[in-house]
Amino acid sequence: MQAAIDYQQLVTAIGDAVVISGTDGNITLWNPAAERMFGFTEAEALGKSLDVIIPERLRGRHWEGYQKTMETGETRYGNDVLRVPAVHKDGRSLSIAFTVALLYGPEKTLTGIVAVIRDETSRFQEERGLRKRIAELEAKAQAQAGA
Repeated sequence: MQAAIDYQQLVTAIGDAVVISGTDGNITLWNPAAERMFGFTEAEALGKSLDVIIPERLRGRHWEGYQKTMETGETRYGNDVLRVPAVHKDGRSLSIAFTVALLYGPEKTLTGIVAVIRDETSRFQEERGLRKRIAELEAKAQAQAGA
């Protein structure tokens, strides 16, 4: 027996950021986890362009793909986890991982896209540090082997 699901409660309670944007790229849903992750309150984010969290250098590429998705109703990223840079309200860089899904209205017309986002900044920095340390140890080992 399937219990009724309160989707608003789910989106509010979930630990990952849930961001929905319309076909124009403006934010239509911004949950509390998105507030914690990106620093913008719901009131500050709703109605704004996704540019508020996209680093300026990546906006052209993002919007090219976004428009293509809105025109075709297809995305390459429905099942893939995307890992990209993002930006916090205070300007600091974030490393995020997310999945997306297309949203449709009752007439099967595309109405927007939902992203479920996780902050992986700490993990990314740890991995970068480990890669750097491995490179240093390999260089040291090569230098000792050559001596």
